[in-house]
Amino acid sequence: MNSPYSYLLWCRDFSGTSVVARAKTGPCGFITGYIRPGSDDTFFVWQVAVDPSFRGRGLARRMLDALGDRLAPRGHTYLEATVTPDNTASTRMFESFARARGCPLERTPLFGTEHFPEGHEPEELFRIGPLTAAVPAGPAPARAHAARPRAARPAT
Repeated sequence: MNSPYSYLLWCRDFSGTSVVARAKTGPCGFITGYIRPGSDDTFFVWQVAVDPSFRGRGLARRMLDALGDRLAPRGHTYLEATVTPDNTASTRMFESFARARGCPLERTPLFGTEHFPEGHEPEELFRIGPLTAAVPAGPAPARAHAARPRAARPAT
């Protein structure tokens, strides 16, 4: 996690490539991302976070779908993210996203352990695309307080 100040700046400067999920009680998840400099067709997912009380409900995937649905029509048809080998939740989420969009997911080493301080795992680059419309998976189960992803915006 980063400082509250960095998140405020992120929401101000990268709201078009980020999403915040809100429940009745307030924010419950977010995805931050940006368009890669020099690669206008690619958006990079920087961070995915879901409040522990909302995990296991598909919220991260719904936020990712909302982001893909917003960015692909603007010409940003490739998604990139890095994932450490032990992060099975993120791996499954990105695999599921690629499957639903009917597009390949390519994995390549990006940063090895030698690039980080001691104890950090390597980061593998996931590249998904070109993105297509998501295939509907059927009706979602009803939830009394389902979180809804929205474009990120700074607090006022």
